[in-house]
Amino acid sequence: MSEEKQEISVEECTAEVKLMARRTALLHLFFSKAIIEELGQEDGEKLIKKAVMAYGEYCGRAIKEGVEALGLPLTDENSENIRDLPKYGWESDIITLSNGEQRPIARFCPLADVFKQFGEEGLRLGRLYCFVDQGKQLAYNPDYDFIHSKNVLDGDPYCEFLILPHKE
Repeated sequence: MSEEKQEISVEECTAEVKLMARRTALLHLFFSKAIIEELGQEDGEKLIKKAVMAYGEYCGRAIKEGVEALGLPLTDENSENIRDLPKYGWESDIITLSNGEQRPIARFCPLADVFKQFGEEGLRLGRLYCFVDQGKQLAYNPDYDFIHSKNVLDGDPYCEFLILPHKE
């Protein structure tokens, strides 16, 4: 079987990533709805958060192992050397606050875009998915906390991320 090299445009690649992200978001929503239907709101959301945190921790450990294999310290900047999300599909940026501090943001998240289509329930259940970031940080470097200082699922215009030293 011969393998033929095929090139696609950035636009087509982005569309394909968004399509897969849509399926991921739908899977999260429908698993979450089934769990809550079986366990009730409080216990269901607790189990969903536990599963999402474990998933995030799995991803964070892989990033940690990759950074360590490069012989680099576990800094936020070095975690970017081991990517676990596609380059396309999200719209990210850096904003500069009035005090000169720079913060990473996501202007568009294809998962959040799907969650928003399901109204209040989608926002609530989708927001539980966002705990993947806290799980990743916990496993990558527990000396720091990952905080969503803004989140589109909370009604903010974009998601804003902070990584701060962990406080006991």
